[in-house]
Formats: sequence, structure tokens, C-alpha cells
Amino acid sequence: MSALSLVLLLLGASVPAVVIFRRFNLPPVLGYLLVGSVIGPHALNLMSEIDSMEYLAEFGVVFLMFSIGLEFSLPKLYAMKRIVFGLGLLQVLATIVVATLLTVLAGVGWQLGLALGGVLAMSSTAVLTKLLTERMQLNTPHGREVMGVLLFQDLAVVPLLVIIPALTQPPEQLALLLAVALLKAVVALALILVFGQKLVRKWFAFVARAKSSEVFVLNVLLITLGLATLTQLAGLSLALGAFVAGMLISETEYRLQVEEDIKPFRDVLMGLFFVTIGVKLDMHIVVDLWWQVLLGLLALLALKGLIVGLLSWRLGASPGNAMRSALWLCTGGEFGFVLLGEIAHMPIEVEQVVLTVLVLSMLIAPFIVQHSEKLVVRFVASEWLMRSMHLTQIAAQSMATERHAILCGFGRNGQYLARFLGQEGISYIALDLDPDRVREAAAGGESVVFGDAGRKEALIAAGLMRASVVIVTMADTPLAEKVLHHVQSLRPDLPVVIRTADERDMAKLTKAGAAEVVPEMLEASLMLASHALVLIGVPMNRVLKRIRLVRSQRYRLLRGFYRGMTDREEDDSNQLRLHSVWLGSGAAAIGKSLAELGLEACGCEISAIRRRGIRSIEPAPETRLEEGDVVVVLGEPGAVMAAEQRLLQN
Repeated sequence: MSALSLVLLLLGASVPAVVIFRRFNLPPVLGYLLVGSVIGPHALNLMSEIDSMEYLAEFGVVFLMFSIGLEFSLPKLYAMKRIVFGLGLLQVLATIVVATLLTVLAGVGWQLGLALGGVLAMSSTAVLTKLLTERMQLNTPHGREVMGVLLFQDLAVVPLLVIIPALTQPPEQLALLLAVALLKAVVALALILVFGQKLVRKWFAFVARAKSSEVFVLNVLLITLGLATLTQLAGLSLALGAFVAGMLISETEYRLQVEEDIKPFRDVLMGLFFVTIGVKLDMHIVVDLWWQVLLGLLALLALKGLIVGLLSWRLGASPGNAMRSALWLCTGGEFGFVLLGEIAHMPIEVEQVVLTVLVLSMLIAPFIVQHSEKLVVRFVASEWLMRSMHLTQIAAQSMATERHAILCGFGRNGQYLARFLGQEGISYIALDLDPDRVREAAAGGESVVFGDAGRKEALIAAGLMRASVVIVTMADTPLAEKVLHHVQSLRPDLPVVIRTADERDMAKLTKAGAAEVVPEMLEASLMLASHALVLIGVPMNRVLKRIRLVRSQRYRLLRGFYRGMTDREEDDSNQLRLHSVWLGSGAAAIGKSLAELGLEACGCEISAIRRRGIRSIEPAPETRLEEGDVVVVLGEPGAVMAAEQRLLQN
């Protein structure tokens, strides 16, 4: 098979597999593994040049380690030193020790146990970071523990890449070889980091003066592959040199640009690497060893979860947070595949079982995380008390409020909104999941409490049954859907205003019950347009009229206006108008539903109904009108007059 045919085969198989896995919100790594197992020699056997593909895929590991080096930050390590070098270090060491003991008891050499311990100690940085971000739990106690442990695991890959290949040497030479390899690594790191920092900064400044993105990318490839080659010539791995290259660039002002430029290479080549791992997966052996696979999976989840949970608890975490960290970190990760590829002379049965266990653990990781809260509440008795105390604190904060606003999120938008509400004398209570922000804002006198707005209990404690409006200040559609679901089940009459990044989710959120959806992209474009038009020379009143027209067409609550004596007839003559019609005794519309009235035939619609002082926005078609109702009609002037006649006259 030619190189071109091989690339086309990989692309043709990988694209649909990754699309399907992403659609089901599963890690794309699993898609690549599946592709490798299907087209490999143990299934369809479509590839004959596996060695050449493995050589190409090795560069995927190089660029992955380069990305880890870019993320390396001494200030970040120092800020999280207790978790990184406490819980993270102990977790990796304890996992390696336990795996080594188990392999020795099983009659296998300790070298293989040490290597497998390093493989199984890894968790998935890509999957878990994504899940923490989606659930807005990065700043929670267990979120910080998870991120700290993942950071140390990423760093631990570097020495493990040096140690694992040396384990294949005879025992009498192993200690000497390990010492020499580690000494080489330390000397190489010291020389490169001490003398390379200034050289790299000056070299990048020289390259940047060319103002060419093409030259900049070529330079990044030169630095990455050049340092990887140097470390390989020194008897070390390519990945170690790439990691050092990333560390050097991470301290320069070019880090973010380099990260964006290198990402396409990293993702594509990493995909090839995982395809080569999938090629090794022999489903025939896996089926024959199904009970070993099941036992290995259960052992990994139980032992690794137990190690993380006990260490977290002994280092001061509450039982609930310790169990959360254990459930998040008990599965395998992508670096496990990287280290697995470094183990030589491993029995094929052991390789197949470990490989399958890693794949299955990553596959079920999102489901474990999804049910982690239920498991914690079920098995940790103190969580009930802590949760009750937490809800009591929220309720105490909102107890004195009446017809207040509930702000879901207290970031910049939430804080700006709180100031507007305060200037109008409107009380509010904000729910936020950032403990530092909550502490700072509460100390400054803001009415903000720590709470998850996506939970029904938190909304009830915040006074949902007494509130006048709920506002989702974060552009988070899943959170907005949860809030709408809870509001619709408890207070369907309560208006909910939602912020979104753009207009893609407007229809879905409106259908779910949102009173108004505000896309920030639209508002930003309106502000840009208004400033640009004024600077061009367009009169201010015309600019304001244009902006008001666009907003009235976009937002339901801003459609139309009430006309007064001061409004000139020629102003806004074609815009929709609002008109209030009072249904007195004998009005024709009394007792009829909005659907029966058929005002759409007049070119009008009912914008709102005020009944006994309560205003209902966009009432349902089956709503029946009563005597004393005030019906707000929306339409053009002629249509409004026709609608009024239909409402009042038979």
C-alpha cells in the first residue's frame, strides 16, 4: 500500500467515526481507537504498512508532549503545590506501588508491574477538563483537586518515558542504566532551560519581525522537532525534547500564538497515534479473555478510586469531596496509551486486557461523572447535612426579599446587571459557583450566595416562589434549559430572561418557556453599528430609530410602542404599535378564547393581558377573556383599530 493510499484510508475511516463519537458527546480518542481496531490486521486487515504509520504517529506523541510543555507554568504549580505535589504525587506513587505488588503476587516480574502502574495511574486530561468546564465545577473543591492531580500526571509522564524503556534491561544493569538515563535527562533539561531560554526568546523575536504566519509555523516545527532530535541523540525519547521545547516557549509572549498554530498538527497526528494503538486491539483475544477484562476494569475503578479517595480525605478534604475526586479520577487516560506503547516484551494477553480496560474506562468516564452526585449523596451521610445547611444559608439570604430578581451567575454580566437593579431599588439574589467570587462579592455587600442555579432546591431556597423574574446571566444553554425546566414546573407564570452567545439556541429556549432570549453577538453588532454610523455622520436620532427598529423586530418584549400626543404621525408610521383595550361590561370578547377571536385575520396579535393587576405576557391561545381584563394589542395602526372593534363590538 502506498503512503497516499494509507493516508486516504485513515482519513476516510477517521472522519465519520470522530463525527459520530462527537455527536454522542464521547471522546474522539475512542473513535480513533475503533478505527484502528476495525481496519487493523485482526479485523478487516486493510493496512499492510503498519510500521510506517507507527513512525508517523510517533510525532503525535511529540506534539502532545509539546502542548503539555506549553501549559507548564511555575506560578500555576506554586499556587496548586499542595494538591499537585501532595495528592497528585501520592496518587501516582500509590497506584504504581499497588500495581507492582499485585503483579509480583501474580508471579509476574516487578518491572512489568511498575510499568503498568504508570500506565494505569493516568487519567484523561482532555475528557475530565471538558466535563469540569461544562458543569462549571473548575473552581469547586473537588474540581481543584482533579485539576491538580491531572497536572501532576501530565508532568509524571516525562520521567516515566525515561524509566519504562529502561525496565527491559537485565536486573543487574537496571539500576545503573536508570541512573544514567535520569542523569542524562537532568543534564539535558538543565542545559536547555538555563541557556535556551534567552536564545529562544531572541530567536522568536527575530522570526516574528518577518510578519509571516508561514515562517512562524515553520519555526515552531523547527524548534519542536530540533529539540526532540537532540534528546533522542542523547539516548532519551523524542517526547522529552518536545516537552522541553514547550517549556521554553511557555515563558515567552508567543505562547498563545504557538499553541493555536500547533493545535492542528497535534490533533491530526495524535489521531494517527491512537489509530496505531487501536490496530493492536485483537477482539478475538478480548472475547476469549472477557472475564479478565471485566475483572481488570472493576479492579482499576475500585483500587484507583479507593487510593484517590483515601488520600484526598487524609489530606483534609471532606468525605463528600474525597468521594467526588475518587469518582472523577478512577478511570484511565490517553497518556496511558502513550506509556503502554513504551513497554517492550509484554505478553500479548496482558497487553490486550490492559488496552481494553483503558478503552472501556474512558468510555464510561462521562457516565460515572454524570451520576457522581447521586452516589455521593447516597453513600456519604454528612452530605445530606451539609447540603441542608447550604440551602438554609441561601434561604436565609433571600428570606427578607419579595418580588425580587434571581440572577443565575454573578460574573461580569451578572454584576453589571446587579448594579442596574440596585439603582432602580430592585432587590436581587445571585447564585454563583465560584467560591472566591462569592466570598469577595458578599464581603462587599452584594446579595450573592454559593449555589448551583441548575438545581431546583437552590432556586427554591433563593425565593423562586416569591420572585418577579429569573435572569440567566451566563451564555450557557444547558444551564438555561435546566432553569427553564424547574421554573416551568414550579412557577410557569414567572418570566425568565436568558443570555446566549448567538442566535442558534433562540428558538429552542423560547419554546422551552423563556420570556426573552438576548444574543450577545447581536447586541455587540448593534453597538458597533451605532458608533460607526454616528462617526460616519448619520444623525443620532436616525441611528437610535434604526437600532430601536432592529431590536423591536428581534425581541418580543420590545415589539411595538404606545403612541402619545407628542408622537408625530410621520415618525415610525410603519412600525408596530401597542394599544390597550379595556373589556367593560358587554364587550364582545368576554368569555371567548384568543383562538376564537381570530385577531390574526386583522393583522394583530395579543401581546399581553392584565387581569386584576397581574400582567401575563404572550398568553396562550386557549386563554379566555373576562370582564375587566385589559388586552394589549400589537399591530399596525389600521389593524389595531379593527382588532379593537372586534374585541368590543358584536
